[in-house]
Amino acid sequence: MLVFRFIANALAPLTLLAAVLAWWHPPLFLIFKPVFIWLFAATMFAVGVTLDRRELIATLQQPLQIAQGVMTQYTLMPLLAFTIVMLVDLPPALALGFIIVGCAPGAMASNVMVYLAGGAVALSIAMTTVSTLLSPLLTPVLVEWLGGEFIPVPLAAMMRTIVVTVVVPVGLGLWLQPYLGRYLTTARDVAPGIAAVAIIIICAYAMANAVNHNALAMQDYGLSVLGLVVLLNALGYAGGWLLARLYGFDRRRRLTLAIEIGMQNAGLGVVLALAHFADQPQTALPGALFAVWCIVTAAGATTWFRRRAARLASETLA
Repeated sequence: MLVFRFIANALAPLTLLAAVLAWWHPPLFLIFKPVFIWLFAATMFAVGVTLDRRELIATLQQPLQIAQGVMTQYTLMPLLAFTIVMLVDLPPALALGFIIVGCAPGAMASNVMVYLAGGAVALSIAMTTVSTLLSPLLTPVLVEWLGGEFIPVPLAAMMRTIVVTVVVPVGLGLWLQPYLGRYLTTARDVAPGIAAVAIIIICAYAMANAVNHNALAMQDYGLSVLGLVVLLNALGYAGGWLLARLYGFDRRRRLTLAIEIGMQNAGLGVVLALAHFADQPQTALPGALFAVWCIVTAAGATTWFRRRAARLASETLA
């Protein structure tokens, strides 16, 4: 149990270390290609085990908050990405890669980050699920509108993927809770660590895949793209927090919206870029770097929030 707790608390440095290893020797993580999708499912199952049923029911009874969050997801980040590429001189393929990242739905890993940070997990899952369900329509339309290219997305296949990797694992985790009995507390202690391991491998795989296909692009534009990724991620967090205050969200929900908006499903962006722009693999580079960087920043922030909450709790007891 201590090992899983350590992994969850050290998610940021471990993710960064894995990304460096993936950059140095991609084959270390390319072996995870056959199970890549199931790693997403593992994180969702862990979230389902830890999710408070009462909070989920209460969240579903407030559809306005979900709608506000999803609307923000599909307006703020696409416009931020579009503004950045219009102000900076990038090759067309890299510019399009940023547009794809900005138009992606919320990241599945954000649910785990919200949990670790003490945010509103049910709202996070609802936002991620709804934004992902809408992605077959909204993502290609936005990319075509802002990027000048259209990405054909197989609607039925993506819907099946969403059900298998999000809805079913979370449902299984919720269903399993009553049967765990006195072991539920132990399971909730272990689940974040398991989810953290999956997230580390997911990010490392995305980086390994990018390096494997984009060695020249990383050499020529890697630092510039990384700087813009940092900027887009920071503006997403800040914009999410400020708009949540405007919406009248409480502190837990402001934190949730900031994480949801700042973290994009860049892994999906990498897949779309490689699948539909195979002749320009540089389009996958912004997504790969964003996938790693947003995990590092979110994990660092969640570690700080967890320690702050623990310190406040100990001071209250004292």
